[in-house]
Amino acid sequence: MDDIRVPIYLITGFLESGKTTFLNFTLQQDYFSIDGKTLLILCEEGEEEYDMDKLKLTNTVVEVIEDEEDLTPQRLAAMDIIHQPERVVIEYNGMWLVSKFEEMELPEGWGVEQQITCVDATTYQVYMANMKSQFMDMIKNTDMVVFNRCKEGDPLPAYRRGIKVANQGAEVIFEDEEGELDDIFQDEMPFDIDAPVIQIAPEDYGIWFVDAMDHPDKYAGKTVNFKGRVMKPRGMGSKFFVPGRVAMTCCADDTTFLGYICRSDNASHIKEGSWVDVTAKVAFEYRTEYQDEGIVLYASEATPCEPLKDEMVYFN
Repeated sequence: MDDIRVPIYLITGFLESGKTTFLNFTLQQDYFSIDGKTLLILCEEGEEEYDMDKLKLTNTVVEVIEDEEDLTPQRLAAMDIIHQPERVVIEYNGMWLVSKFEEMELPEGWGVEQQITCVDATTYQVYMANMKSQFMDMIKNTDMVVFNRCKEGDPLPAYRRGIKVANQGAEVIFEDEEGELDDIFQDEMPFDIDAPVIQIAPEDYGIWFVDAMDHPDKYAGKTVNFKGRVMKPRGMGSKFFVPGRVAMTCCADDTTFLGYICRSDNASHIKEGSWVDVTAKVAFEYRTEYQDEGIVLYASEATPCEPLKDEMVYFN
């Protein structure tokens, strides 16, 4: 939104996911300071508390909304008149659907500048097992996911892939008690990335797809082989198709197709919905379909094959 006068920083996450700790730290940092007033809207009360004296030093005023039905356009408009904030920070309740806030009419000039989701790594798998649809609603449009309280041995690459299938554009950060973790993906790939032809087994397709999206430099110029179902979106041209697989986001009825654009001289003879065994050289270049640079496959072979018994992509 180019006409945002009052940027909103929306901080989401389940109870005790580290939202307050994150905001307590961020609001005190020089890089986040402004001359005008910050309106901090608290929609959830956890164990961590704010230091009100420090908030006053940063010209931050606090409003508390305890019930979801009280978070209304009228209430926000009243806050805008009373406080006339230069920016708004919202610590959102993890049990409220973020999509409802996204659909809400905001005061004139207000707009979401950034959404950040905090995740407690120690409880992530429990929430994914029991409240997956709620979590997916939370992260589908987020800009950044911060996993905190990470420990040695946590399956962090799998956590990251789970986020990326729902929101490919989200930045994913991992932190332990000492700060940000680096190099969590070293020596983690289940295939030989230095082989003349990188063989992507069906069970490893999701791992390769996300890794190639995040680290295209690792694959550019290399050759890969995998099996995928064919999609042929309109307007791509007769020499292009998209081989890929289906991944489940929050439930069996909510899936997304994961695939990269592929050029093949044989593309016009490949039927939509059929399965192909693809051997292709990987490039990283601009495509209008991506509206940016992205992975493009140049197939030396794209031959029909039998469908996989399980089309679904997994990220473990």
